[in-house]
Amino acid sequence: MSHPAPVARTPSGDLRGTRETQQGRTLAVFRGIPYAEPPTGPLRFASPRPPRPWPGVRDATRYGPAFVQSAVPGSAEDALYANVWTPALSGRRPVLVYFHGGGWHVGAGSAPTFDGARPAARGDLVVVNFNYRLGAFGWGLHEDLTDPETGTCANWGLQDQLALLRWVRENAASFGGDPDAVTLCGTSAGGATARQLALLPAARGLFARLITISAPSTRAPACSLTPDDATAVYEALAKECGTSVTGLREVPAARVHRAWLDFFAAPPTLRAVASGREYRGPVRDGRTVPAYTEDLPVPAVPVMSVHNHTEGSFFTDPLSPSFPPAPPAPTDGAELLAAVHDVLLKCAARVPDGLAADCVRAYRRAAADEGLPDDPRALWTEVWGDALFRHPVVRQAERHAREGRTPQYVMEFAHPVRPPHHGTPHDATSKFLFGTHGHPLHAAQFGDGPAERLLSDTFVDLVSSFVHGAVPSSPHAPAWPVFAPEEPTTLILGGPGTARLGRTPKLRQLGFWDGPGRCLRP
Repeated sequence: MSHPAPVARTPSGDLRGTRETQQGRTLAVFRGIPYAEPPTGPLRFASPRPPRPWPGVRDATRYGPAFVQSAVPGSAEDALYANVWTPALSGRRPVLVYFHGGGWHVGAGSAPTFDGARPAARGDLVVVNFNYRLGAFGWGLHEDLTDPETGTCANWGLQDQLALLRWVRENAASFGGDPDAVTLCGTSAGGATARQLALLPAARGLFARLITISAPSTRAPACSLTPDDATAVYEALAKECGTSVTGLREVPAARVHRAWLDFFAAPPTLRAVASGREYRGPVRDGRTVPAYTEDLPVPAVPVMSVHNHTEGSFFTDPLSPSFPPAPPAPTDGAELLAAVHDVLLKCAARVPDGLAADCVRAYRRAAADEGLPDDPRALWTEVWGDALFRHPVVRQAERHAREGRTPQYVMEFAHPVRPPHHGTPHDATSKFLFGTHGHPLHAAQFGDGPAERLLSDTFVDLVSSFVHGAVPSSPHAPAWPVFAPEEPTTLILGGPGTARLGRTPKLRQLGFWDGPGRCLRP
């Protein structure tokens, strides 16, 4: 028996979606919903404007384009669209809003990995994902680009994310969602900016819970530009494009994008600016980003903090779809020393003499003490993942345990990928949160057998119960207590037994970044 196409009645107009079945449950799905005006022409480098209402019934059966990026055909500036999966258009279900990652320069909510059907159906959730501005158009700063209506001149992608949360507040009920039960969830760059938004006064009242997955620090110089460097970059782009900074609004998007990529194409030590060494994320402008998250109070809402067992293997596996592709792995001591030095240069403009050797010694000792591999590739992988991800994630979780007044649950995701891939790489989580590990893009690396399906079900259970306002739980996992760093309260998901409690693994390795490596963290 066929069912009529679902029609959602939103404040901006009616939307016609599709009906899809997931795990025996029929969902209403809406794609390509505008949550802001297209940021084109005079609205390039402007704060997002609310979407204009439309007459009649708008088709919402196809995704909007991804935001401008090199490897995605059809990507465009007109990309500020949301996608919604819901079990029903009536009721008041909790809402999961997902922020895609991609280093603030690639990615889209329409990527097959982030299909929201599985968590919507199994978790009885309204799932929302979306696109936001990337690269030169989303993450920078220049006073000549000040928006006269809002007074802001930076972080247009972050402003898009805030606009999306306001849209969810106003539209959740139209999709059977509860606007008072919204959980922010993001991976990598998406997790970092979800956390940044969670600390922004303008976002208060727009969400109730927070899930951060492999969220790096956004501190300069590793993952953002300083304000002065951002200003210099836009002036360099304008010169390259033969115009003024304000004139960049009139330059074809593809040319601005190419000029941005070219500016950062050289190794960090050869660039005209010292910051933005690995990623170009949120710039501390005093308004949209008043301070780095490490310098702000911990979130005042319940938190789930997730990291991967081997974050760095995403970047050191030449077969993984990392960006840029993995460099050749070191094969001996000299090559390892050079490779570690290059990782340290992602964190600081200058690396003190002997620090790379200190790092290698510290990681070798930790590997020996814990019975872990100590070959050059393994050590390089651990250093890379810890420097950019695991150290800031774990230390932030520990700070929340000391200073926070809300419950926090900490997970290490430890599902091993299939050979010839290795470890549990950065962003392994999204394939299991969305149940897309069996997609042709992922099955060879992550697997699609009974163990993987059980793991995905368990992950969805844990997340959805948390989104519903309860202690995260699953029939396939032990009772998960609030995180206490000195107790075995980290849930280790994946590997033997699917899920188990333990102390956070591999803490000795993190000691280097608290001791000799601290000089790399301003």
